[in-house]
Amino acid sequence: MTQKKWSRRHVLACATATLAMPSLALAQAESAPTRRNISSFKLHDWRDHFDTLGKGIILSDTNTKVLQHWTADGEMRIYPTSVPLTDELTRRGYTSVVEKRENPTWRPTPSMLKRNPEWPAVVEGGDPLNPLGTRALYLSWTYYRIHGTQDTRKIGRRSSNGCIGLYNRQIEEVYERTPIGTQVKLI
Repeated sequence: MTQKKWSRRHVLACATATLAMPSLALAQAESAPTRRNISSFKLHDWRDHFDTLGKGIILSDTNTKVLQHWTADGEMRIYPTSVPLTDELTRRGYTSVVEKRENPTWRPTPSMLKRNPEWPAVVEGGDPLNPLGTRALYLSWTYYRIHGTQDTRKIGRRSSNGCIGLYNRQIEEVYERTPIGTQVKLI
């Protein structure tokens, strides 16, 4: 019977492989369930939330960060969104579009100014620093909007102070297709 000799190099290679195995397995397990593309959007059926299409429906899911928009004739489009930083900063439930503005002026809410006293009291529409972007749909809830954003890094993230944000080119599309009185639900 022959005995196998272990070299120092062989022992170090085996020890390194043994130590690395749990880290590799953990990294693979953590990355597998995370999907960050459009196919991870959870789509809803408007009939699960509303009785009729009426003038149209906007359904914004703050968990999957997607907005679904149905026109009165039933055409549906989906858009990625930014959503509030925390659950405390937004409302959920039913509301409607009560006003629409192109190049809206932005004024921080009293609670925003309390959290961020260094913010300006007003940013005029058209200003590249305006957080409302190029269009805004005003909801029946005070201070809540569905609007564009100049900061495209916010889309797909928890990054707003309560509103739902879209890329400017997409809010412009939604704006054109949305009449006053469109039903809205935030879930």
